[in-house]
Amino acid sequence: MFSSVTRRYLLTSCRVQSLATHMLKSVVTCVAPQPNSFHIPQAQRRLFVAHCVQLPYRRPAGACVLIKGQQFHSSTQSHKRKKTQEEPQERELDLLRYDMKDLMKGPKPALYLGFSGLIPFVCAPLLMAVTEVYYPDVAFAQVAYGASILSFLGGARWGFALPEGSPAKPDWLNLANSVVPSLFAWVALLFRDSITESSVMVIMGLGIALHYDLALLPGYPSWFKALRTILTLVATFSLVATLIIKNVYPEKKLSEIFQKNN
Repeated sequence: MFSSVTRRYLLTSCRVQSLATHMLKSVVTCVAPQPNSFHIPQAQRRLFVAHCVQLPYRRPAGACVLIKGQQFHSSTQSHKRKKTQEEPQERELDLLRYDMKDLMKGPKPALYLGFSGLIPFVCAPLLMAVTEVYYPDVAFAQVAYGASILSFLGGARWGFALPEGSPAKPDWLNLANSVVPSLFAWVALLFRDSITESSVMVIMGLGIALHYDLALLPGYPSWFKALRTILTLVATFSLVATLIIKNVYPEKKLSEIFQKNN
């Protein structure tokens, strides 16, 4: 009795292992089993489930590779598309990082004429500082030159916005704001007897024109923005230096000097 039970047990175990091996081989080779290719009786299926629970399961080497491969291919991360590189954002106003580097890329005539235009601004306070005398005629000449520069800046915006294909459209924003520097220049010339007020008007006009060209009104290239910034700063400091000299050194008119020499 015991020998018959043992023989039946061993026979069933061999059949279960052979069926399990055959099923694993079919999975490893990725070949779908044909319908009705083999039939597992209901009794053997029950024994298969029972022995899988009780007996240790020997997994072939190929099954481990398949399971690892299934885990790798079924991973949700492998199916995610790679994020494309984000498009570079539009460059914001950054003079030190971008525009100043493009200063020397500008046309040579524009650079030479632009920097030479600072000579009347710088020479006025320099002359008065060397002689240690405040000349109101020289100071007014500096203010008058600054007023003409303000009118030039407004006209430059008009000339930039009017041609077809220009990035700056000839709309109210560009053309109306281009008139503002000329108005400041006109008011500055009205204060002929007060250099302080006229200098302040020119400084305000230069600052507003620079703000329009850099932040409000689009279109100017990077090298021109850098050039405009440098020229505006130097002109502003020159006008401030003249106001300081006015309060430090004694005043003397050029007409008095010419009369003494004659």
